[in-house]
Amino acid sequence: MSAIPENFVNYKSTPTFTPDNIPKMFLHLHNTREGVFGKIIVISGSLKFYGFSGRRGEVEQEIIINKEEFAVSPPEYWHKVEFLSEDTKFRVDFYAHKDSDIVAENRSERNDP
Repeated sequence: MSAIPENFVNYKSTPTFTPDNIPKMFLHLHNTREGVFGKIIVISGSLKFYGFSGRRGEVEQEIIINKEEFAVSPPEYWHKVEFLSEDTKFRVDFYAHKDSDIVAENRSERNDP
């Protein structure tokens, strides 16, 4: 599992997801943007993270993330998640280099009235 570099900052977070409000894309194969790490944080219950060797690749890792644990998906990494319990709640914090355009864009969006 990847580590988020020290010069990367959290620029955006999702709402808390449950089995009732999860956007379907998270349950299917998708990837993180170029230069962006996703930190998947489980608040309650358990979640399974599947990492793939490519868009059409095989599963190369399966990680169970329990309450108060997290996993990190590196940039452009194909993955999906699966709920392992009905009480599971999680969010994703997104990190990018502190001097990147995406961080600057999100700062300006947060400061707009």
